[in-house]
Amino acid sequence: MFRSHQLPKCISVVIASSFSFLLHAQDVFVTKPYLQIGYQPSKESLQLLWHATDTDAEWLVEYSSANGIKKTAPAFFNRVAVKNTDAHRVYHISLNELLPGKKFSYKVYRNKEAVFSAEAIAPKNAGQSFRFVVMGDIGAESPAQKKVALQAYLAKPDFIAVPGDIVYETGLISDYRKKFWPVYNADKTDSNGAPIMRSVPFIAAVGNHDADTRDLDKSPDALAYYLYWEQPLNGPLAKEGSTLVPILKGSEENKKAFLTGAGDAYPRMTNFSFDYGNAHWLVLDADTYVDWTDQQLKDWVAKDLANAKEAVWRFVMFHHPGFNSSIDHFEQQQMRLLAPVFEAGKVDIVFNGHVHNYQRSYPLTFQPDKNGTLLVGGKENKNIRGRVVPGLWKLDKTFDGMQNRSPKGIIYVVTGAGGKELYNPEQTSDKDSWQPFTKQFIATVHSFTVAEVDGKKLLIRQVSEDGKELDRFAVEKK
Repeated sequence: MFRSHQLPKCISVVIASSFSFLLHAQDVFVTKPYLQIGYQPSKESLQLLWHATDTDAEWLVEYSSANGIKKTAPAFFNRVAVKNTDAHRVYHISLNELLPGKKFSYKVYRNKEAVFSAEAIAPKNAGQSFRFVVMGDIGAESPAQKKVALQAYLAKPDFIAVPGDIVYETGLISDYRKKFWPVYNADKTDSNGAPIMRSVPFIAAVGNHDADTRDLDKSPDALAYYLYWEQPLNGPLAKEGSTLVPILKGSEENKKAFLTGAGDAYPRMTNFSFDYGNAHWLVLDADTYVDWTDQQLKDWVAKDLANAKEAVWRFVMFHHPGFNSSIDHFEQQQMRLLAPVFEAGKVDIVFNGHVHNYQRSYPLTFQPDKNGTLLVGGKENKNIRGRVVPGLWKLDKTFDGMQNRSPKGIIYVVTGAGGKELYNPEQTSDKDSWQPFTKQFIATVHSFTVAEVDGKKLLIRQVSEDGKELDRFAVEKK
């Protein structure tokens, strides 16, 4: 592994301060390099992506691996040439043979000229402790978003998980350029953002603001999630018009342009799983267009969790919470249908967004009353609003996360206060408005979740935009 003192002085200063920078050719990037876990993640690799102008160039990366300094083959790219934006290329390259949990340096070359340099953290293995941040409903271009981003960076996570609504309002390319990359992939750490994504990967579930816009004639640069993320493609296969994937609208020209840019990511990349450290993660599409009464979809979830035999911890992440005390979005309970599947699969924590505040449930088990009632509306009475799912729950009120750290049931965490306006702050002090399953409800301040895993011990804290701890609980396995 090469270290900062082995590099030219101008580079060592930047690495020591955890910053990245352009060495030359300031205009070669449309979006500077950022890390992803990849279509086929492994514990010894990460994927590096960047966006560049639509011009021919040879791009490759030099990085420190377990076997010394490696230089990759030229990067491949997907060309994005949709209306409403300039054509550009999204480059992908694999960084393999990384030392688990170790820092490594990398440099990006364009036509043999070094144009970018950064330092990053390799994925942890099953025997290493790790820390992650969860923050939902983030890309709002608000002061709160930027303050949360800075605090998330200062928490020094190994990765960041986003339970949906990555950018507002409609998941456009322009939304990412204005509200996402400048905040989470900034060149410096200040009140406007931090250089997080070039150092650790983000992992994201889709939210309604990311995936609802399906008319490519009205919004040709929509569904940018499929263009800019490289996440596992191990979810269920489904066609448009199925219980999992809505119909893509628009002219053949606009649909072809989108599909060319998305490549293999569309439409499979919204449901996937991966392992990190000693934990198994399951990421799902909870949007109202998905019909989770479909037994085949439930069976896929059950099989995925059953196959995670080596995992000490099992985490699930999706956007719409099934258990929510807010007045806003209270009726969107469709993901309650999966509670028995999660329980059988020994899930520990479920992370959600969508509701712009923080909530924590008591450990609970839940038995739905059949499939509940589908809610529809709109002029033609065809727009699916959600599903009300009554049923019976059992609450473990003996668990306090301090003295008693052995919960009987799943803890559901809503962490959607990452940047957008807060929902129902008046309910924070009105406990009579909380549902019986709710243990904590904080809607007066923006916040994010910090989780630390150390073997069979898990500590979860909720932290405000100013770095103040709002809540904490611990779980310990025997």
